[in-house]
Amino acid sequence: MSMHDPTPLPAGEQAFLASYLDALSLVERLHRLLLDVIKDEFERTGVLEVNAVQALLLFNIGENEVTAGELKSRGYYQGSNVSYNLKKLVEMGYMHHQRCEIDRRSVRVRLTPKGREVRDTVAALFQRQAGELGGREILDVSGIDLITGSLRRIERYWSDQIRYIY
Repeated sequence: MSMHDPTPLPAGEQAFLASYLDALSLVERLHRLLLDVIKDEFERTGVLEVNAVQALLLFNIGENEVTAGELKSRGYYQGSNVSYNLKKLVEMGYMHHQRCEIDRRSVRVRLTPKGREVRDTVAALFQRQAGELGGREILDVSGIDLITGSLRRIERYWSDQIRYIY
């Protein structure tokens, strides 16, 4: 992230902007790293058919039955190619799909037993990592709550910004 506005800012605002840009960059890197961690876990366990984005999608769906639109609106999926990944997961037997009775254009999806195995693998990975983070005193409950609270406030702020555009 870089600044392109040549307008000088007061020192306090400049420091806050630098920290904000650093945080934005960190959020991007953390998401990519999360996908790499999932990919490595699947390579280690010999699951090569599903990519990290698809595995995270299966994890986030869990026991729910949802539409593609719900996946995006609930924040389960951040990609523009959600339909592609859903189609691939159905073709590979990780998800069931069924047209909605009320709106025939809409398709509802849910995990198959094969999809639940992937979800369980990701859940076990996250559980193991949570234990290691706490056990090694890298992060405690108050620390994770502070991070989560801060990220939720940014999420609300950004959501409000988008709502005002439309």
